[in-house]
Amino acid sequence: MKVLITGGVGFIGCNVAKHLSNEGWDVIIYDNLSRKGVHANLKWLRSQIKFEFIKGDIRDFDKMVNIFKSNKDINIVIHLAAQVAVTTSIKDPRLDFETNVLGTFNLLEAIRNSNVDPIFLNASTNKVYGSMEDIEIIEHSNGYKYKSLPYGISENMVIDFHSPYGCSKGAADQYVNDYSRIYGLRSVNFRQSCIYGYHQFCVEEQGWIAWFTIATILNKQLTIYGDGKQVRDVLFIDDIVNCYKMAIENIDKTASQTYNIGGGPNNCLSLLELISYLERISNKKIEYSLNDWRLGDQQVFICDIRKAERDFGWKPKISPEEGFERLYEWVLQNKNHIEQFFIDY
Repeated sequence: MKVLITGGVGFIGCNVAKHLSNEGWDVIIYDNLSRKGVHANLKWLRSQIKFEFIKGDIRDFDKMVNIFKSNKDINIVIHLAAQVAVTTSIKDPRLDFETNVLGTFNLLEAIRNSNVDPIFLNASTNKVYGSMEDIEIIEHSNGYKYKSLPYGISENMVIDFHSPYGCSKGAADQYVNDYSRIYGLRSVNFRQSCIYGYHQFCVEEQGWIAWFTIATILNKQLTIYGDGKQVRDVLFIDDIVNCYKMAIENIDKTASQTYNIGGGPNNCLSLLELISYLERISNKKIEYSLNDWRLGDQQVFICDIRKAERDFGWKPKISPEEGFERLYEWVLQNKNHIEQFFIDY
């Protein structure tokens, strides 16, 4: 098997690349190296596995075309390259649009105009569902929960883009679906919730679990936007890697499908609950300040993950407690290395 991973030295990408390479796959990584920490991930990958690295941007259509001209035996494309933060999309909506919409379109068109017929996995987001203001929510002491959705949000929920990021990822999501309908692309859309784990160099704009962990260990200032009761279902990196692999192995069932992928109702917590956990594991009091709610922030999002289990047998295996402990230990072990990325933060 030969796989092309766009954004392949990012957090999810580098973990996917290592796993698939270890299983004997030929790996091509395409990345523009623009994200904080990805140079470290690239160096780490080079110490671990063999792969082909191509530096480039998905906004470069000609370069995308040339990849498939030079690699007619690509079996799988895992599309992870993206602008991933709501806050950045609000500050620079053009960059957000060109990366997420135009970049995905370029990749789809490069495939359509080639002689390659790969399986195409697309990393979408729960933000395509918008603020879901019509869903009744109950507040309790440490968080929010749905009043009448015990399994969470299913794929049948109407999409309703909020924020430039929601619009750009949602548009890309729909392009992927339509290229399956119109051109027969064997695509699978994953509307992902909060993924966390090793090699996640995050700041407060995106990746809150890793950022809270890094900030705790490095004694950085923490700010909570909102009241801290926002709840998400959380998923450890090893589980999302396994999800991708199982979806590929069951492509006869998963092709042309969209799945909500997260920790589900059994693996969710609020920001305040994560802080309490970090206080216990670090044995220190964590100070934080409060600020206004961010635009487009959902009070609660929990995936209904039953469709993925029905179609290809996937469900999370790693509990939040186990995942947090693994992440905490990884940050501790790499503290001196990670610190250089946050000197000015």
